[in-house]
Amino acid sequence: MATSDDRYGPDVLANNPHTPRRRAAPDVAGDVGLVVECVDSGWCGAIIGWEKTIQGWAIQLEDRHGQTRVFPAHRSAFLLDGEVVTIVRPHQTSPVDPHPKRTASGSTAVEGARARVARSSRIWVEGRHDAELIERVWGDDLRIEGVVVEMLDGVDNLVAMSTRFDPAPGRRLGVLVDHLTPGTKEARIAAEAMARNPHGVLVVGHPFVDIWQAVTAQCAGITEWPVIPRGQDWKTGVCAALGWGDDTGLAWRQLLARVRTWTDLDPRLLGPVEQLIDFVTQD
Repeated sequence: MATSDDRYGPDVLANNPHTPRRRAAPDVAGDVGLVVECVDSGWCGAIIGWEKTIQGWAIQLEDRHGQTRVFPAHRSAFLLDGEVVTIVRPHQTSPVDPHPKRTASGSTAVEGARARVARSSRIWVEGRHDAELIERVWGDDLRIEGVVVEMLDGVDNLVAMSTRFDPAPGRRLGVLVDHLTPGTKEARIAAEAMARNPHGVLVVGHPFVDIWQAVTAQCAGITEWPVIPRGQDWKTGVCAALGWGDDTGLAWRQLLARVRTWTDLDPRLLGPVEQLIDFVTQD
């Protein structure tokens, strides 16, 4: 028989005061442009609209590739900045913009989006110019995805460095290599690095001698990129051939300033970079 000071009552399993209370997922207004992630599938995208289904209201998400999917707006069904939330209809659903703003990479721009906490996964590039060009075009996407780009400073030590990186599930390494063509030293090193870590390391590349060549000749304001004889410093030779002076740093800054969007880059760079972003954002 329970007494007035009996905290447990007649059934000790029915009301255990020591059982932690689970906090309910907060409601968040599903305004157009809000970036969320589906808890069940891990699919991440920006809200572009609402629609009514036989199961109730659902939100339509668009990812950075422009692909769209519809998800039921169930309770605790989404993640926002890593926290489980319930997406609810705003008081007045904003209409879908038929001409949404785009990032430099061509993805849908998300106004007011906060950068995601950095993932354990990384993208490595060979040098500073590579990193600056990727930031120029894909910077907004990388911040939303929480991807950090780091400089490798050459590929000679890639095998040892990628092994020390210690790839694991949720900790992947993507590497962008210059002049990655069959039979080259770079190709052999890339193959060995991936063979040692087949599920955690992806090495892709472009055929250009230097990342400068990934900028289209039209964007650079030239007819074509000159061919520089082997053994000669490529950047110095290019500047001399094009009359860009002998300050390669200044030449690069002026070239980079001309790049506005992905359309200013050679498609042979676009594909590999997108492939790396997809690879390192797989949890």
